[in-house]
Amino acid sequence: MRELTRHRLFWPAAILVVMLLANLIFTPTFFRIELKNGHLYGSLIDILLYGAPLILIALGMTMVIATGGIDLSVGATVAISGALACSIIAEQADQEAVGGVLTAVGLALGLSLVLGFWNGLLVARTGIQPIIATLILMVAGRGVAQLITDGQIITINSDPYELIGGGYLFGFPFAVLVVVVVFAATAVLIRRTALGLLLEAVGGNAEASRLVGIRARRLLVLAYVFCAFCAGIAGLMISSNIRAADGNNAGLWIELDAILAVVIGGTSLMGGRFSLAGTVLGALIIQTLSTTIYTTGVPPQITLVFKAVVVTVVCLIQSPAFRAKAFHRSRPSTPAPSEAEVPA
Repeated sequence: MRELTRHRLFWPAAILVVMLLANLIFTPTFFRIELKNGHLYGSLIDILLYGAPLILIALGMTMVIATGGIDLSVGATVAISGALACSIIAEQADQEAVGGVLTAVGLALGLSLVLGFWNGLLVARTGIQPIIATLILMVAGRGVAQLITDGQIITINSDPYELIGGGYLFGFPFAVLVVVVVFAATAVLIRRTALGLLLEAVGGNAEASRLVGIRARRLLVLAYVFCAFCAGIAGLMISSNIRAADGNNAGLWIELDAILAVVIGGTSLMGGRFSLAGTVLGALIIQTLSTTIYTTGVPPQITLVFKAVVVTVVCLIQSPAFRAKAFHRSRPSTPAPSEAEVPA
């Protein structure tokens, strides 16, 4: 049992299970999954569906954090990707044309890759601190998204585009299937090749990695490009799910949830070893918490405070040092010998 509790995935998985079971108190049908019109519906399906963008962004953030960096611009990339795709589709005469939708999606993802490459260059080539380099795009990116949408909320009516974030395939939400494919491809690439080990080496000590022949700069750029790519897909999901692009609010503060998901999943912000499965569990915990807040009727004015308190408790429970202090049973100390017992 002790070996099980020491596993890095035990506490995130246990916390997720406890949170899911707690919802049964307020929603007795929380675990019910129904098949309607060939589609799966239920609270658990909703958690997976609405948590899909966060899982994608958290996966990309994991790669960046593994190198010892951070990416604060993923929310802006989400807004830019959705804004560009929706603006292109809105200008088309036939919004149902699959070719036009694929063109919009391709251009949006291409721009996301460029944004990630820009972040990577600032960090790897110019030596700017990651938090500053990505903060530049975090601030400017919202302005770029507003320029693309001309400061308006662009609405579209395209069934092929809606499939990305709100459609179903073989009964399952298409967004969830996309997450499964991205996660599987990332896991194979990271764990079945030397790439994961190289990323951990760069995160542990970038200078030492460079001295032993690892191309640390290229790996840094690759990590930021992948992170932006995941954010771009998430932007498509969010905008297609609501059939609109909001350059000001799309993906707002999602970078903080992504960082929390990575940390809850057991990856250190100092870089080095990381866990993709832990990140997915962390993202599901964040999304389950959001779902719980809505289903339990927590007042909107204290929603963020409630969320912060729960996340703090979750992080403390996962901390070995905190558990050792909080649950350690102090042994009775041996009484000091009296003066009569002290030998002369």
